[in-house]
Amino acid sequence: MPESAAVPAPHVLRDYALLADGHRGALVGPRGDIVWMCAPRWDSDAVFTALIGGPGWYTVTPTDPYVWGGYYESGSLIWRSRWVTTGGIVECREALAHPGQEHRAVLLRRIQAVDGPAEVAVSLQVAAGFGEHRLRQVKREENGDWTARAGGLYLRLTGLPSAATDESGPHLQLKARLRLEPGDQHALVLEISDRPLAQPEEPESLWRASEAAWAEHVPDLTGVLGRRDARHAYAVLHGMTGPSGGTVAAATTSLPERAQQGRNYDYRYVWIRDQAYLGQAAAAAGAHPLLDDSARFVTARLLEHGPRVAPAYTADGGPVPGPRTLDLPGYPGGFDVIGNRVNRQFQLDGFGESLLLLAAAARHDRLDTEGWHAAKIAADAIAARRGEEDAGIWELHPDRWTHSRLTCAAGLRAIATAHPTAGRALAADWEALADQVIAETDRDCLHPSGRWQRSPADPGVDASLLLPALRGAVPADDPRSQTTLEAVLADLGQDRYCYRFRHDQRPRQEAEGAFLLCGFLVALAQHQQGNTAEAMRWFERNRAACGPPGLYAEEFDVSQRQLRGNLPQAFVHALMLETSARLTPHG
Repeated sequence: MPESAAVPAPHVLRDYALLADGHRGALVGPRGDIVWMCAPRWDSDAVFTALIGGPGWYTVTPTDPYVWGGYYESGSLIWRSRWVTTGGIVECREALAHPGQEHRAVLLRRIQAVDGPAEVAVSLQVAAGFGEHRLRQVKREENGDWTARAGGLYLRLTGLPSAATDESGPHLQLKARLRLEPGDQHALVLEISDRPLAQPEEPESLWRASEAAWAEHVPDLTGVLGRRDARHAYAVLHGMTGPSGGTVAAATTSLPERAQQGRNYDYRYVWIRDQAYLGQAAAAAGAHPLLDDSARFVTARLLEHGPRVAPAYTADGGPVPGPRTLDLPGYPGGFDVIGNRVNRQFQLDGFGESLLLLAAAARHDRLDTEGWHAAKIAADAIAARRGEEDAGIWELHPDRWTHSRLTCAAGLRAIATAHPTAGRALAADWEALADQVIAETDRDCLHPSGRWQRSPADPGVDASLLLPALRGAVPADDPRSQTTLEAVLADLGQDRYCYRFRHDQRPRQEAEGAFLLCGFLVALAQHQQGNTAEAMRWFERNRAACGPPGLYAEEFDVSQRQLRGNLPQAFVHALMLETSARLTPHG
């Protein structure tokens, strides 16, 4: 029997790659260690929780000393772990089979001895329910496949008939060593389903289908600035988008934004605001399928819930559960939590962002009758609720946040401009309402210096206040727009990274990391002001704030050059894609 292996130790976040198929995602580290996956859906309980200190992992690791590398195959989330060992080179091609199925996750791994012979150790420990349920009914079938149950899940591992069971710990493991001669390949297929499994499919047919699906769904983006990274951002967003059109904010929960600060959140849900960012980015890049998905998801929520639309939903449009902690050690510096308090919030800017999204769809002639109905619901909600306090873009205490109100004005202007000729009277009403919102906000949220301030009671600078000019609430050449950009650069910029706002009198980097979303907003604002060289400097600085797999988290620790927070953060990839498209030279 192979020697017992310890729980895979965590890596810095920049080293993890994402596998995703629209229904769920998995993180794989440099030791070939898949240490995070929820199944069968994004917000289901995890079956691999080693990332956050729990049981459950699936590793394929060279037994010789090695140096790690890896890369995504172009325009896909097919990842190749690559190890240069003392005896040669070995790769493991890995993916979640695409297109994904609602009830069945299929993890594909193909090990290849690229140069010289190879030996890898394989270890599989499935611990369903965040570690509550161990494997049972473990059986090696006559054909060499392994089958088992874990909680309410069905499992099958194909391609490892030589594995042995290890019951030395609280959770059973399947373990084996594979030896490959130069040039040899070995396929592994792991299926996890909440329904009984049908007959297994051939690994090569699953690989071919996955390759074809990625080629079909990720556009070429020829001519777009930073094309390789822009396509990768699109692939990440596509992989995180489910059949309902909803894109989860991140694949993970509980990865701390700041060590020991209690800022741990569950982002395995779909935020209306983020969905709008994504759709507008797709529109800017001419990538219509993701625009259609975003508009479809937001339209459905507005039609269903009207002016009481929630800030966030599950990927299938259900309610987000409230937060609760798990009895797990957590990722270093944090603790484990699932669910999110966003389910108790009101976020006014969601209505404005919805209108911006629907207007983008209309400009591309992709908004149907239901979409226009949803737009009227959002506009009416702004008219009725614009005086209420809300949690704002940063989900803080209730206030009359300037960003929320100006975003509503931007959305009203955008949808009024996009409305067909038959709706001129309605469009005029929306323009008038936008003017009224701007005037009201100007009266109590204009700082004496001439810039926008955070709220009537908070005179601080906020990077989110770059958005009103970018989205058309006020003109780019309006003194309020220009003065706000100057203040953000002076007070929140550092080495062409940008912080959200000042929490207190501490140096900015002691309170939190730079927000990559905000860095891309500065790049867009500089471009809008005609500062092309500065826009490019900001763009290049922030698009490089990732690890070898090219994934972005919410925050970037400037001093340590490390990612902070859940991974990958969808809205950062969306803004990176939009900035690539908008900074692309034309003519």
